[in-house]
Amino acid sequence: MHKFFHAPAVWALLASLLLTPVTVLAASDATATQNTPSAAETTNVAEPVKINAPATLTALQKRLDTTKQQVSAAKTEKKLNGLNDDALKILDDTEKLIAALGPQRSQVQAQLDVLGPAPAAGSLPETPEVVRQRNKLNANKTLLDAQIEQANAIRTSVQNLSTQIGGLRRDTLKTQIALNSGSILGVNFWTPLFAPQANDTARFDDFGSQVSDAWHQAWQPDFRIGSAIYLLLALVVGVLGRRALDKPLGWILPRWLPGGRLRRSLLATIATLNIVLSQWLSAVLFCQVFVRLPDTSDALLEFANSITGLAVFSALIAGLGSALLSNNHPSWRLPGLADPIAKTLASFPVMLAAFIFIFGIVEEMNNLVGSSVSVTLFGNGISALLVALSCLIAPMRVNRVRRRLLARGEQPEARSTMAGLIHLAISITAFAIVVSLLIGYIPLARFLTYELVWVGLVLTCLYLMIHLVVDFSESFFSPTTNTGKLLKSTLSVNERHLSLAATLFSAVGKTMLILFAAVALLNGTFGTTTPLELLSKMVDIWGGKGLEGMNIIPAHAVNAFLCLVIGWYVLRSAKRWLDNDFLPKTAMDRGMRASLVTLFTNVGYVLIILLTLSTLGIEWNRLAWIVSALSVGIGFGLQEIVKNFISGLILLTERPVKVGDLVTISGVEGDIRRINVRATEIQLSDRSTVIVPNSQFISQNVRNATMGNAQGVATIALTFPLDIDPEQVRSLLLNCYELHESILDTPAPSVSFKELGPTGIVLSVTGYVASPRMVSGTKSDLLYEILKALRNADISLSQTQTMVLEQPIEKR
Repeated sequence: MHKFFHAPAVWALLASLLLTPVTVLAASDATATQNTPSAAETTNVAEPVKINAPATLTALQKRLDTTKQQVSAAKTEKKLNGLNDDALKILDDTEKLIAALGPQRSQVQAQLDVLGPAPAAGSLPETPEVVRQRNKLNANKTLLDAQIEQANAIRTSVQNLSTQIGGLRRDTLKTQIALNSGSILGVNFWTPLFAPQANDTARFDDFGSQVSDAWHQAWQPDFRIGSAIYLLLALVVGVLGRRALDKPLGWILPRWLPGGRLRRSLLATIATLNIVLSQWLSAVLFCQVFVRLPDTSDALLEFANSITGLAVFSALIAGLGSALLSNNHPSWRLPGLADPIAKTLASFPVMLAAFIFIFGIVEEMNNLVGSSVSVTLFGNGISALLVALSCLIAPMRVNRVRRRLLARGEQPEARSTMAGLIHLAISITAFAIVVSLLIGYIPLARFLTYELVWVGLVLTCLYLMIHLVVDFSESFFSPTTNTGKLLKSTLSVNERHLSLAATLFSAVGKTMLILFAAVALLNGTFGTTTPLELLSKMVDIWGGKGLEGMNIIPAHAVNAFLCLVIGWYVLRSAKRWLDNDFLPKTAMDRGMRASLVTLFTNVGYVLIILLTLSTLGIEWNRLAWIVSALSVGIGFGLQEIVKNFISGLILLTERPVKVGDLVTISGVEGDIRRINVRATEIQLSDRSTVIVPNSQFISQNVRNATMGNAQGVATIALTFPLDIDPEQVRSLLLNCYELHESILDTPAPSVSFKELGPTGIVLSVTGYVASPRMVSGTKSDLLYEILKALRNADISLSQTQTMVLEQPIEKR
């Protein structure tokens, strides 16, 4: 179950905002100070650090046994999450030990190889020193082998323990979600408020006494001035911190930034950072009143850290809502929202942030004092109810404002399909939360609430950061900005290359952000969603870690289906981006671009199928049966399909024909419009399409009229009477060809005497045009001109000779 109240989750959500907590920096500085080597140590920096392997193995085994005992007694998911992190730390330390012992073992083996094997019987005996050295090395090798074997056993045990913890977490989650604890309308739900148990009262009183003692100690003479300063600074920063930076930034940034959409996205990002930073700093200053005291209890220190994390988390929600709605600066607004709708939604982000902050503190107090189940369920139920009502009321008010605008004849914002789906998903989830509370499934309602808030927050951050990355790329590479002019002059590139770079960098940035968001959404705990952990996880996935031994289970089948759908959508989007955005900005011809897009699509489909099979749980070393089955099928029914597929790949790589060529094959002449996996589409002159299998282009004779920028030949053969002047007709025909604008000067037009017969003289006139596609139209124009010129010169074409046979009349 997601823990969006967990402090590390907050910093994960600020991955792209580059916000570093001061407390973490202070802790790291303190650690760095403690780990700073002394002068004596710095003199021996080059010496390798010797590892005490027996002591390290004993400590690792002890830590493993302790973790196993704690896992056996853990009941809550939060405890199991922490124990899983401990197990992963043990695993990391064990792998480091194995990596350190490996070179030592290799070094001992190399020394033994230098000494060689012991001499055989009857050979010259070795010196005692060599014998002692070999025995010592063999003993060290045996010891290292035993230590490495023990470390491998610990690693295997830790891996099994982590797997078991994952199963326990899933079982705990299922148990909690399936628990029917009673409806919020029942009397038992409200009992902790009106009739609390004595144990809960004692626990809260004890915690309250700790807070009261720390408060009184903070106002003792030794700490009074510091406490007053911290409280005053916390109040000033929390109330006025945002306003103090909002106006200067609103005045400076529009004057420094170039015109364009980057102003809006950057100002929205800075406004969000401003709110988060001010509220975080205010919470840190407030908590310093207590955490700086010498007698502060551990529970109070943990509570202070939780307050800081909750402040950042709630401030991020309020900051994103305020920045995206941008009611104070409507021109900065990123979403296409009408002003009345944005003003209607203005209070909801702040209200939602307040609910999360208040009830997050209540839940943290319940965890610290160990309150009863009824108190915990009461707090979870109230927080889930308030969040669900907020998410239900907000869309209802938006719809009401939209209806008012339409009634007055005003046009509200154009809602996209994605916005409508998000609106519907929020409403359905909020309704499910309310129904779960009414029928008594409070843990299920709490889980849905956490999912709703976390998914919404990640997607909102993704929306803002995508706008920022795209706008930054376009502005950075724009030829009108200073950076674009500098790149253009320094690298000697033209505007087309700058536009191509902007498109490429924005696509890479969006892809990385989507991957980060996907990893953040799919992780079970927010403690692993810091930027470095996300990057490490992506590198592990790239290297294949975690994909070695999967089994086919229903959950994997669902993941495989999702992988197939998402992969298909991503491939289609990438294909559209290549075809419409990226490749048209290159210097490639249309045929080459079409071939690259087709080849990219075919490879993408193969990768999606392989990835889907891997997600389904089919290991690569177990695909031999699939290959065997395919080989049999290919021999019988798939032979033609495979032949056409391979022929299509040859056409795309060798490119004897390409998209746009005018070809003739098997009596069919037309333009190639598309080369698919199995067949090629040829468009005829009447706009009909002929589907030709790819194998025919490999096995048959194909005439490519446009290959190598071939010229077209316009040839007209005419038959004239025997009594004409051939030289006059020749000059007339050449003059018609030379005057036509499509006829090339080189090679020059020519007239050939083709035939002399009883029917007349056959003259053939030939001229060249720039492309075979121009032959038909040019011949038509030339025939008009030739007939007109012949009539003006009183030259007629030869008529068809008719032979009449008559029967002689007999004389009587």
